[in-house]
Amino acid sequence: MSKLEKNAYILGTERAELHRLGLQHQVWDSEARAAWKFAEFSAGQTILDLGCGPGFCTMELAYMVGEYGKIIGVDKSKHYIEFLQQNAALHALENIQLKEASFDEMDLSTVSLDGVYDRWALAWVSNPEEIIQKIADAMQSGAVFIAQEYYDWSMFQTTPALPALKKGIAAALQSFMDMDGNINIGRHLPELFAKAGLEVIRIRPMAKLATPDDLTWQWPKSFLNIYLPKLTQYLSPDEVEAALEDLDELEYLNNATILCPQMVEVVAVKG
Repeated sequence: MSKLEKNAYILGTERAELHRLGLQHQVWDSEARAAWKFAEFSAGQTILDLGCGPGFCTMELAYMVGEYGKIIGVDKSKHYIEFLQQNAALHALENIQLKEASFDEMDLSTVSLDGVYDRWALAWVSNPEEIIQKIADAMQSGAVFIAQEYYDWSMFQTTPALPALKKGIAAALQSFMDMDGNINIGRHLPELFAKAGLEVIRIRPMAKLATPDDLTWQWPKSFLNIYLPKLTQYLSPDEVEAALEDLDELEYLNNATILCPQMVEVVAVKG
């Protein structure tokens, strides 16, 4: 994987971000698996992994659906698609079909999906209603669409609230608010699913409160270490340095906590 890839991912696709995504998957894997169980994803099904990235979920789903099933992974990052292709080949997973494309460009016209999984994919598109409708049209009757997205990113906070770190977190949120997508798309998904003719069957909040001694702490920590230095339009180098120093200090304070951005899971079925 080459070091840089422009315009593919908000946080980039360099090695540090690949590692962060692997860590992120470990933190959220139990939530994904709980959703897949609820949706009854199983052997023989065809499932779309929307925004598959380097494929941590894609690989698990491929084992789940087995040799007679199929996982369709769609992502706009060539680097991550190539990484996933190499991993799939290494594990002899021939039931993974990959599409290097934006969601606008992905071709689902001849696909009959049994399931769809989306985690942090719809927040970054400017036309989620169109994308959801496009996917719904490719779902067969009884197919289940699982979406796990941010509901309220502004909930991201620390205790104690160190000033430079608080400013850094606020800058990250502002950068998301200035983008074409909707970082809090999760709160709109029930309405968007209904417009696409899907019946919402579950809405479940997903919250993470981290302490320095657990794995979850490493998720916001790794995000801030990678993303804050990229916010050159919002923070000066000195402000970034001060924020990251606060983050390091926070980890050694007694009873410190990080409340991660509020997530929501919305599950819908096609009648």
